[in-house]
Amino acid sequence: MCGIIGYCGPLDAQKVLLDGLTQLEYRGYDSAGIALFDEKSRIHFIKKTGKVAALRQVCEETPILSHCGIGHTRWATHGGVTGENAHPHIVGRVTMIHNGIIENYQYLTEKYRLGERLHSQTDTEVAAAALNEIYDGEPFEAIRELLSQLEGSYAFCIMFEDRPGEIYAVRNVSPLVAAHMGSGAMIASDLTALLPYSKKYFVVPEEQIVKLTAYSVSLYTLDGKKEAPELLEASWNTDAAMKNGFEHFMLKEIHEQPEVLKKTLVPRLNKGLPDFSDEKLPDSLLKEVSSIRIIACGTAMHAGIVARSLIEPRLRIPVTVSIASEFRYEEPLIDEKTLTIVISQSGETIDTLAALRLAKERHSPVISIVNVKGSTIARESDYVIYTHGGPEIAVASTKAYTVQIAALYLLFCRMALVRRVYSEDHARRFTESLLACASAMETMIRQKDTINELVTHIVNCPDAFFIGRGMDYAFSLEGALKLKEISYIHAEAYAAGELKHGTIALITDHVPVIAIATQKPILAKTVSNIREIRARGAYVVLLMTEDETLEESLADVFVRIPKLDDKFTVFPIAVVLQLIAYYASVQKGLDVDQPRNLAKSVTVE
Repeated sequence: MCGIIGYCGPLDAQKVLLDGLTQLEYRGYDSAGIALFDEKSRIHFIKKTGKVAALRQVCEETPILSHCGIGHTRWATHGGVTGENAHPHIVGRVTMIHNGIIENYQYLTEKYRLGERLHSQTDTEVAAAALNEIYDGEPFEAIRELLSQLEGSYAFCIMFEDRPGEIYAVRNVSPLVAAHMGSGAMIASDLTALLPYSKKYFVVPEEQIVKLTAYSVSLYTLDGKKEAPELLEASWNTDAAMKNGFEHFMLKEIHEQPEVLKKTLVPRLNKGLPDFSDEKLPDSLLKEVSSIRIIACGTAMHAGIVARSLIEPRLRIPVTVSIASEFRYEEPLIDEKTLTIVISQSGETIDTLAALRLAKERHSPVISIVNVKGSTIARESDYVIYTHGGPEIAVASTKAYTVQIAALYLLFCRMALVRRVYSEDHARRFTESLLACASAMETMIRQKDTINELVTHIVNCPDAFFIGRGMDYAFSLEGALKLKEISYIHAEAYAAGELKHGTIALITDHVPVIAIATQKPILAKTVSNIREIRARGAYVVLLMTEDETLEESLADVFVRIPKLDDKFTVFPIAVVLQLIAYYASVQKGLDVDQPRNLAKSVTVE
């Protein structure tokens, strides 16, 4: 959840850290801080509550000449948002920043009698204090001893007072990436902070220690054996992580969806047929599985629900979508004949990772759909389908949702082909229609001014409802999530047929209802439900395909998407729902890209 950066080298470390924290701020923005070795090898630290801009202002007023330091932007877990709880934490000879949760911090507090010596409410200070108790001048031995006592997840960057110009880092679950370039050595919780300096990097393996100096980045096992890291190269550059003229990252990322959809699909098409040979995904696996379990959180879970609506009725095999944080406690019925699909934009979502590990314990083959090359979930899966979405900086996910669904649709098509549900001609028509969705999304992006106007009737309402049937209901789940997370309007999605079973009690005059009606076989049923809410005074925004004709009295506003087969309307509908949420947030004057209490990558349970 938190953003971590460390730097050693000839550049101005204070500037490098502040610029890096700005890139990482979407990972947490409750508070921020840096610690630096000055020219006399003394450690200085500066911490501020609020965003990185507040920290930058203080640092610019009192600059410190330094060539080695660590920085942190926090999303509060242990302890509230205070200066004392902000990172870095300095205890004796140890300076530490941390992403994750130390579950046995109380045990460590008692073991080392730390209670009255602690100044914050954080588990991080406990870890720093314990390390200080252990440290006797040998960093590797001290870190190894600390790790043997820890329970939980962590990514640590550590400086020792008597080891100027050196940074030590280690992780368990929580992500870290590192790089060495002509301008020094860097480590960070996210690739976006490294890209201005290097496209080549490596993912820090779990429970191995990284040592950074101005001249090298060295990787060691816990017993001190030097390892050669596996170098990767980023497939996107710093421009992809900039706003490039857009007012907000979210609006930019909405606009990028048609292009990233094609980038995800085209490399996996061979003569119009889905081809996963680069992923080494065997047809025999797709042919022989008897059930599918999709595991994800939030937006990724909604992508999975859309996929279930597509796969189950056509392949005639059971598909279950599980909330990752609940999966382990369901005593799930999975075995070697169950295909497990885990979905995570970052590839580091801790609940999803834990669910993946349980699936593998049960001998279920695992396919992951992730966006970050070399991420933990990608490395631990049997097969990986990388989405080519590039960086997604806004906390509210948009293009990740689109490319996750695209990857799932392509996987379905391959399964339908090898299981003889689709002929090759049928599969080609499917992929042609899937590619055509890029154009349909562009059409809806061009209608953004119209959508901005309709939002004026929603923005001051405390509640909003989304309804639909079948796949339309699956789409509406993501629409409600988007609206509530960035506009703070209470929004809920309901299957339209369920309204009369209690929910319709909430419908009164002028309550906004976004109704989605793109599934032709059940259109008449959905229309009947819309009439029910109109009769109770709701303000109705109706999303439908342009080829349908319905009475004008059915809705206050009609939003018509291009004519598409029912299976593919999710793509233009997603754009409309994202723009509704975006403009609601803008019109309320809120922070679109960094909504309160949220962070981009969830790496704590």
